[in-house]
Amino acid sequence: MSEELKKRTKKFALDVIELAAGLPQVLETRHAIGQVIRSSSSVAANYRSACRGKSKADFISKLGTVEEEADETGFWLEMVRDIASLRHLKIDVRTSQELTRLLDEANQLVAITVASRKTARGSE
Repeated sequence: MSEELKKRTKKFALDVIELAAGLPQVLETRHAIGQVIRSSSSVAANYRSACRGKSKADFISKLGTVEEEADETGFWLEMVRDIASLRHLKIDVRTSQELTRLLDEANQLVAITVASRKTARGSE
């Protein structure tokens, strides 16, 4: 796979970590923040692992994990957004915009991974 996507998934994880550092660390958000950091980091780590797949089947399987983790990251970003709204937590405009951008990036990574798996399966 591509070096560009390796960089993109790593940047995604780092951007999520940066976002999390600026979020209110209250009881209601702590769990979701921890989960979103873990799942976004897993997107990058598992993509790197997929690139080193031992076979086409291994590559396709590992891309499936990337897809699942990117989708899970989207879920946890939505949870952070919804908890902040529900609990009326103060999140500045820049942080809110970054949250929206990262949610879009998670969805794009899911779409890219789905397409990549379909292409890899088609060439078996």
